[in-house]
Amino acid sequence: MNIKLDENLGSLRVVTLLRLAGHDVATVREPGLISTPDEQLIDICHSEGRCLVTIDRGFGNRLKYQPSNYTGIIVICLPARPNFEDYRAVTETLIAGLEAADVIGKLWIIRLGNIQEYQDIGMERTDK
Repeated sequence: MNIKLDENLGSLRVVTLLRLAGHDVATVREPGLISTPDEQLIDICHSEGRCLVTIDRGFGNRLKYQPSNYTGIIVICLPARPNFEDYRAVTETLIAGLEAADVIGKLWIIRLGNIQEYQDIGMERTDK
């Protein structure tokens, strides 16, 4: 899967885990897109054919960002004060989810050990 990690998730550890799992990973920091407005960032991800992975819960708004219009949107939900183990656990959940299912045209909300999958408004939610 081609992935773009938002600036809030672009740590070397997360990038390394995803690359070791065989994913093509770019970060917002690499092309100098830090502080890019959300609408512009999601359009860049779409034009590059990359799934956006972020902790910005605003991307979970299916009225504003209809999942079917994008290569995939993954919102990671972490505890208020996440530690390395929290990042590792959600990254492993993400990797397992990408091995089992296709995120293209969907929104995934990932919490520790759980993936909720959404499509456009009016379509069913599923838990993985």
